[in-house]
Amino acid sequence: MSRPVVRAAIFGLAAFAVAAALRREDRKPLRTPRLPAHRRQFDNLILGAGSLLAAQVVQRQLLGPLLEADAGRCGAVRMLPASIRPVAAFLALDWAMYWWHRATHRVPLLWRLHRVHHVDLDLDMSTAIRFHALDQLVSAPTRAAMILFVGPDARAHARWNLFFFASVLFHHANVRLPRGLEERLAWVLTTPRMHGIHHMARRDATDSNWTSGLSFWDRLHGSFRMDLNDEALPIGVPGYPDQLGVAASLALPAAPSADDWSSRRSASNM
Repeated sequence: MSRPVVRAAIFGLAAFAVAAALRREDRKPLRTPRLPAHRRQFDNLILGAGSLLAAQVVQRQLLGPLLEADAGRCGAVRMLPASIRPVAAFLALDWAMYWWHRATHRVPLLWRLHRVHHVDLDLDMSTAIRFHALDQLVSAPTRAAMILFVGPDARAHARWNLFFFASVLFHHANVRLPRGLEERLAWVLTTPRMHGIHHMARRDATDSNWTSGLSFWDRLHGSFRMDLNDEALPIGVPGYPDQLGVAASLALPAAPSADDWSSRRSASNM
């Protein structure tokens, strides 16, 4: 089977999984939605399609050649015994993404792009793919540097990439899990309650739970939080109290960010 066919099949299965999970969220939600779901989710899927297309371009034009040019390439994991390289590469890539996520909140230019993801006033699996296409393009040099520094082979990178995508879909889901089960899962994985805190309309909450994969990076770096009731507190960015559609979201990186964490701005003033 050709590689484009495999990619199309994976994309189709992912789209089906998102649609099926969104139906599940309606049955047993963790948080009560503030907005009608259908229009909001449609906008998110349109933004997500552009973001995934940009990610495919990055993968094909930049990351793919780096991964395929495996012979003679250096990287930190290449200094380890071959038997542990796949696990070491998986952990290193996941740790690097933790730091990249922190950077998207700390570096003003990166935050202008990343806040397109955070201004969604509800949180569900459609939010998982709600990114500005430029976000993917700007991240490309960092992702290339990750590959060059870590040195995963194509198979190890593909395994981590699949885990990462599945994790992002899972922890954005508005699905209620048994509290005890979720607390146990949160020792290893990023869970819906844990990531819900990260999406709260509070700066101190958003500046926590940065991991998108293995949760112990937050524990290791002191950014883990599970002490807030994410079911009661609003989702979003206070400076954007109105839901932004596709056009406003695409224009959002041009808007100043000084008032993001106040309630003085509204979408009508953009």
